[in-house]
Amino acid sequence: MPPRQQPRRIARELALLSLSQIKGNSEKLEQVDLNHLVLSAIRTLTSEIQDTLETASAEVVRGNDQLFKYETRATTLESAKTMIQDALTLTQGAINRLATAVEFPEMIQLSSQYEVREYALEILGAIHRRRKEIDEQIQAVLEDWQLRRLAKIDQDILRLAVAEMLFLEVPQKVAINEAVELAKRYSDDDGYRFINGVLRRFTEHLKKA
Repeated sequence: MPPRQQPRRIARELALLSLSQIKGNSEKLEQVDLNHLVLSAIRTLTSEIQDTLETASAEVVRGNDQLFKYETRATTLESAKTMIQDALTLTQGAINRLATAVEFPEMIQLSSQYEVREYALEILGAIHRRRKEIDEQIQAVLEDWQLRRLAKIDQDILRLAVAEMLFLEVPQKVAINEAVELAKRYSDDDGYRFINGVLRRFTEHLKKA
């Protein structure tokens, strides 16, 4: 990846993860410093880690109950095995989130801090100013889905990509590829495929408009 692209990629992650925590008009956003963006992103990741580990813990307890409270039948063992596997998958996801939180400060130190902050604030500003329009554009291509029923992270990845295409002059192919990469990091296999499909329908919708 060319060096000039790296600050924007970091900025996208910061904007995505701080979107739910940083709100305000353009004047207020201009006063947000890079440390505040990083702190907001880490708080989002920390909250997700806690929720994920609580869910994983509950799955372990359920699996344990299956093994020790009921008769040892093949179906019970298979069910318990599935629960434990789900718990391991969730725990791995939490570990990945933790690694991302730890990486942020170093990534920013190795990049252009000015560019990271400026582009992250551009994204946040565009989404906050044009939220209603962005959501309407996304909803128009969701077909049988409702935007508000999607996972929160998937909603925000879609908003970010559409904002880049419509208001930040980012080429459609770049915006889609970056959104898919974000979804691979923060959503799941179904999530990133779904986002890829929605954004490709969106670009087709733009051609017809």
